[in-house]
Amino acid sequence: MGCRKGFFAAAAVKGVEAAIKFARMCTRRDGLLCAKSAFHGLTAGALSLMSDAFWREGFGPLLADAAMVPFGDLAALEKQLNSRRFAAFIVEPIQSEAGINIPPQGYLKEAEAICRRTGTLFVVDEVQTGMFRTGPFLAGHHYGVRPDMVVLAKALSGGLAPVGATLMADAVYEGVYSSLRRAIVHTSTFSENSLSMRAGLATLDVLEKESLGARATELGEELRQRLREELAPFEMVKEVRGMGMLSGIEFGSPSKLVLKAAFEVFTKIHPAMFGQIVVMRMFRDKNILTQICGNNFMVLKVAPPLMASRVQLNEFVVVIRGVVELMHTSTRFWTDAATLAKRVVKI
Repeated sequence: MGCRKGFFAAAAVKGVEAAIKFARMCTRRDGLLCAKSAFHGLTAGALSLMSDAFWREGFGPLLADAAMVPFGDLAALEKQLNSRRFAAFIVEPIQSEAGINIPPQGYLKEAEAICRRTGTLFVVDEVQTGMFRTGPFLAGHHYGVRPDMVVLAKALSGGLAPVGATLMADAVYEGVYSSLRRAIVHTSTFSENSLSMRAGLATLDVLEKESLGARATELGEELRQRLREELAPFEMVKEVRGMGMLSGIEFGSPSKLVLKAAFEVFTKIHPAMFGQIVVMRMFRDKNILTQICGNNFMVLKVAPPLMASRVQLNEFVVVIRGVVELMHTSTRFWTDAATLAKRVVKI
């Protein structure tokens, strides 16, 4: 299989919704399988493919025949797919919001093979990992997979216009748009608007002409190496991991009693409190915008622009080291945390 057709939309989540509908149409199955801790979007269909209760709570019954397996667990995946009730297995090649989770060696390739054996479509969500973010055009290219469908968005327009795309194999496309009468069976008002399409073409042109994928591979590895070296002395930093220009810094509870007490107090106030203090200091003190991962509040996402310079990346390393050193050596970090906690009325 290879993705040679595309459906364009105005957002990433519309691409996921298209993938759900197309998979059901082509297989005549209702079931949808995804990985735990995934993030696929917040509309009702996409939300059905997410396990975190925070995003789902209060929105009522979602899609009835959606199930989840642990990311990286081939035995659990095969057990579910052997039922032959699933239209698609939808998975991120690298789980971004779950904490920049890298798949085990061979996982995606074998997952694709299991999908083929069971008649299940293999759908890869590359919204955060595609467009040369991890080096190659798609993160799936690291693993040699050939999905039935791929969802792209965000960087597809350089962040300048709402755009998304669901790429698919000929068989999927023809299974949905099977006749002239059915040419409008799935569409959207702004599906192929000229502004987004032009922005997408211009973005692809820059990404390819300036070899930003190769640059992401080289500079991303340099960045992680520097981060590991600079943050190694600090016990609250558990790991630095990632691919290309997508990395995560994972924090954890320290062993030193004074630090441990402060750390645990603020994580009990709210699991995201600690990470938000890191984000706040980075932005307020040095004008560097970062975010914590949406499904793992102990991981700071490091995803600089692909055209970031070495000077800018080095500045980031210096700044995050300063923040981490502050949390280990000064009460100022924890005082700021207490001030933020007092301002929060409801979290």
